[in-house]
Amino acid sequence: MPTTTTHELAVPGAVLTYDVHAPDTPGNHRPLMVFGSPMGASGFEQLLPHLADRTVITYDPRMTERSTLDDDGEVSYESHADDVHRVVAATGLGPVDVFASSGGAVVALVWILAHHDEIGSAVLHEPPLSAILEDRDVLARINKDIVDTYDRLGQGPAMAKFIQLVMHQGVFTEEFLEQPAPPPEQFGFSSEDDGSRDDALLGHNMRIEPYVPDAAALRASGVRIVPAVGATSGAGMPRRGGEALARLLDVDPVEMPGDHGGFVANEWSPQNDPAAFAVRLKELLDAGSG
Repeated sequence: MPTTTTHELAVPGAVLTYDVHAPDTPGNHRPLMVFGSPMGASGFEQLLPHLADRTVITYDPRMTERSTLDDDGEVSYESHADDVHRVVAATGLGPVDVFASSGGAVVALVWILAHHDEIGSAVLHEPPLSAILEDRDVLARINKDIVDTYDRLGQGPAMAKFIQLVMHQGVFTEEFLEQPAPPPEQFGFSSEDDGSRDDALLGHNMRIEPYVPDAAALRASGVRIVPAVGATSGAGMPRRGGEALARLLDVDPVEMPGDHGGFVANEWSPQNDPAAFAVRLKELLDAGSG
């Protein structure tokens, strides 16, 4: 069993908690940084046992789970990327390989441009890059409506609209905006407003301006970037973002087992297989280790 040590790190605007999972028998693999956004380290608990052949670093993004945000702390792709850089620097384990999921995959693009020397291969799983999709204008309005709903009505009504967004298949049109708002109870949320407005996703990350990747700079970075998509993600927006990133970089997207959260099996996605996901991830990482 790997040995896990937990650490705190003060960074500009936040205090981060990160973990280093060290294998019993060190191998020849690069250490692996695994992260999402706003998902914290706990989201990868089912994946970690299948990565026990290498050192793995996980962390909780600012204002998520064990990490905190200062009253005047900034939340942006740049601040998230600087946080990841500082975590890796604090471990002294760089350069590292990277597996980044969802919003974390967008953060990884910013990190690559700022600190390319810290990264070997980066498997970027379904980054929701709405700014480079054909329906970006409608998506911007949908995003604004979700944030506005959060400000007016609280988490439940806003999360119901967010889930409606991520469940949608294919290109978004005006008709999506015209449909009735789903009842929060349909997705296990309450319609009651508890008055809080500190949700990491709704209160912070969804307010960040959509990120437009610099294809030329990413190609010139020297980092091996592997855009990845879920085999069962259908035509959901995050998969479309991964495919759009692949087109931007003039590479083919790779498929990984499962859906957008293929590294965790739960009541919503019981068909996901974290062990199979890990096998595919290690194949992709090891292909770039030569």
